[in-house]
Amino acid sequence: MPAANRAPYRKKASEYVVAVRLDFETDGLVYRKWGGTQRAKAGDWLVDNAGDVYTVDAEVFARTYERVLAGVYIKITPVWAEVATHAGSVKTKEGQSHYQAGDYIVSNNSDGSDKYAVSATKFEQMYRPEDE
Repeated sequence: MPAANRAPYRKKASEYVVAVRLDFETDGLVYRKWGGTQRAKAGDWLVDNAGDVYTVDAEVFARTYERVLAGVYIKITPVWAEVATHAGSVKTKEGQSHYQAGDYIVSNNSDGSDKYAVSATKFEQMYRPEDE
């Protein structure tokens, strides 16, 4: 997808997550989500985002989230997103994320890297354009 369609968004202030760091020795956590196999490692975060539970890479979480209360975090950095014009998948740090036309392809970086997919309904509930 062309970068020209990518725009910055911010998570709404009311949209916090509950998270716990996988702060123990482990050979990893393997689970199925988003149509593919996902993997987490020691130090990553287990996140509950309004009932949607998944893991986030340790470095990404440290860079993009801020602690509000014990176990409660808000996303403090913008994301860049574009609407998918067709079904497909993106490679994430944890595995693969499949999407349908109309879903959002979201990136933690302005260059479009560190991608994941979010349904249109969920994205529009959680995010606002950065200039609002």
